[in-house]
Amino acid sequence: MTRDIKKIIKQMTLEEKAGLCSGLDAWRTKPVERLGIPSIMMTDGPHGLRKMKEDANMADINNSIPATCFPSAAGLASSWDRELLEKVGAALGEECQAENVSILLGPGANIKRSPLCGRNFEYFSEDPYLSSEMAASHIKGVQSQGVGTSLKHFAANNQEYRRMTVDAVVDERTLREIYFASFESAVKKARPWTVMCAYNKLNGEYCSENRYLLTDILKDEWMHEGFVVSDWGAVNDRVNGLDAGLDLEMPSSFGIRDKKIVEAVRSGKLSENILDRAVERILKVIFMALESKKENAQYDKDAHHVLARQVAGESMVLLKNEDDILPLKKTGTIALIGAFVKKPRYQGAGSSHITPTRFDDIYEEIKKTGGSETNIVYSEGYSLACDEIDEKLINEARKVAQSSDVAVIFAGLPDEYESEGFDRTHMRMPENQNRLIEEVAKVQSNVVVVLFNGSPVEMPWIDQVKAVLEAYLGGQALGGALADILFGEVNPSGKLAETFPVKLSHNPSYLNFPGEDDRVEYKEGLFVGYRYYDTKGIEPLFPFGHGLSYTKFEYSDISVDKKDISDNNVINVSVKVKNVGKMAGKEIVQLYVKDVKSSIQRPEKELRGFEKVFLNPGEEKTVTFTLDKRAFAYYNTKIKDWHVESGEFLILIGKSSRDIVLKESVRVNSTVKIRKRFDENSTVEDLMSDSTAAAAFSPILKGITDALQIDMNNTHDMMVAHIKNMPLHSLTTFTQGRVSEEMLDELLSRINNVD
Repeated sequence: MTRDIKKIIKQMTLEEKAGLCSGLDAWRTKPVERLGIPSIMMTDGPHGLRKMKEDANMADINNSIPATCFPSAAGLASSWDRELLEKVGAALGEECQAENVSILLGPGANIKRSPLCGRNFEYFSEDPYLSSEMAASHIKGVQSQGVGTSLKHFAANNQEYRRMTVDAVVDERTLREIYFASFESAVKKARPWTVMCAYNKLNGEYCSENRYLLTDILKDEWMHEGFVVSDWGAVNDRVNGLDAGLDLEMPSSFGIRDKKIVEAVRSGKLSENILDRAVERILKVIFMALESKKENAQYDKDAHHVLARQVAGESMVLLKNEDDILPLKKTGTIALIGAFVKKPRYQGAGSSHITPTRFDDIYEEIKKTGGSETNIVYSEGYSLACDEIDEKLINEARKVAQSSDVAVIFAGLPDEYESEGFDRTHMRMPENQNRLIEEVAKVQSNVVVVLFNGSPVEMPWIDQVKAVLEAYLGGQALGGALADILFGEVNPSGKLAETFPVKLSHNPSYLNFPGEDDRVEYKEGLFVGYRYYDTKGIEPLFPFGHGLSYTKFEYSDISVDKKDISDNNVINVSVKVKNVGKMAGKEIVQLYVKDVKSSIQRPEKELRGFEKVFLNPGEEKTVTFTLDKRAFAYYNTKIKDWHVESGEFLILIGKSSRDIVLKESVRVNSTVKIRKRFDENSTVEDLMSDSTAAAAFSPILKGITDALQIDMNNTHDMMVAHIKNMPLHSLTTFTQGRVSEEMLDELLSRINNVD
């Protein structure tokens, strides 16, 4: 049914229009029944549907209807699988339809600036390209079912500490290349119905009333056509927010802020046209939801659980596998050690907490998959109630481990270590868990550690164990997926979407997180995650993109279809990948780009492409990437656009950011000439580094050096440096009047006015 939204708006009273711009309650928009405008519901996500029960209040975050709990974003991103993310999104959309939910609040595309952020489990990556690709796939999946998404939290919401008041101070280039880029592609490719603004300030203005953020970038530049909704309680000044591009305030203000909008319009402080545009955006989404509603919708809980198991298996990352201890043999005695065996942490805490439709028991799933010839024994090892070391529990674990063929220790971060609402203060696991691992390793040489955590942890025991499996927060089918991986029913194929540093102080934000006095400066700039570690040459515990398999892959025959292009063309890159092992598996091929010689500061390399490919033993496939201008560009703040410097670029194919196996070089030529302006404070070196300026200035420079009998190729370094760094206005005194002010004025006029 086609509706004339503009006609409907003309029939609305000022009070009705203002009222539509805030919620009816915690989760619904206001209806206008006389005009056929219904109320629609939105609920928390993003890795499951958290629809509150009717008798629940907002603070009762765990009182929600049962829904499939998929792995959280930290794990999903480690799958590096666009199709899989889209399947998860479609399943979430089906569940929303069945529960009459029109908008799912998610996914979260904020960058993992620091491993300490309490909400990192809900975000995808430290890399904006990977994050935006995962977010786009998630959005496409949900919206394929006629359910909207709310891409969040826009922008620079990278900590929980004072998240509602802190001012994130970020330079323009860093915003464009890192923090905006994580959202940009998702908005442009997947067209989320809504975008949620963040609580924090950005460069002095609350995101909820930041015109540059919500209108200039999101609406005008990226052409987002849906509405902007506030994070719950994120509104500072409602009228300023509406004027800046904040369309819908959630939850309800109980009419308080609606009246302020009405007063502002009547007083002339706010244009009614701005209010009308906000109403138009909101109505467009409301009617999209109404037209997409599937009557009597249902979903298959068992099928979604099977999908959750598959996704969890694809998301786990095998970090270490010494002596090929994994997969485990289905014989002998296997000790399962750790309180997490019986009470695992499978999802994050906070607004994304899901009530699962069912839950796999880890012990039972491992016992079932291990079969009748495998003896499974259990020891608690540590208490989840406190961090104190319990010598009795450790001694019992030592005895169980010593009498077994292999010990699998389940460890990680309890709920109270990471959650929405607060940040971690360190990267350590509880001391009782670290001590358990060290003590068991003293009596058992075959130790496997399985980690449940939403973000990186330090591993002081890493050299004492043979294998480490990063399970992240694997959702309700975690137990079955773990059994599949441990026994080789599924070949691990996940790779890290974030760097695991050896220790916290290695992280680039270490000295500037979480800031002070409600101000956090992003002084590390572009150098987030692997961009910092690789450029600085700091060896991480496990690098970005790292992940092992039960089989082996070989790469060969990298080729490009063009070696020399202009920046408005594309390059196709091909590489062959072969499974040279004995087990079918999936490999994630990563493509990075390096600017060989740049006049501006750039990271050592940047991820610009990835593909996940399935290969049977002995099978070989060709993987192809297409690189456009953005793959080689940086954001130039002077021209306010993406710019490629002409020159050589290396295309690097890797198994991780540190394991580069193939490379090829290409030349990219800029089609944009950036006119540099010079004045009397420009240096000699400034002029000589610009071809146009150098052509005009070289004869003058040669005249100066000849007159002063200075040989620039055969003189002291100090003199050469002195001349290069000299501002032009100093030439008059340095040359004892040979270069006059009039000569300099004429030179600058000639250089600056060249077409």
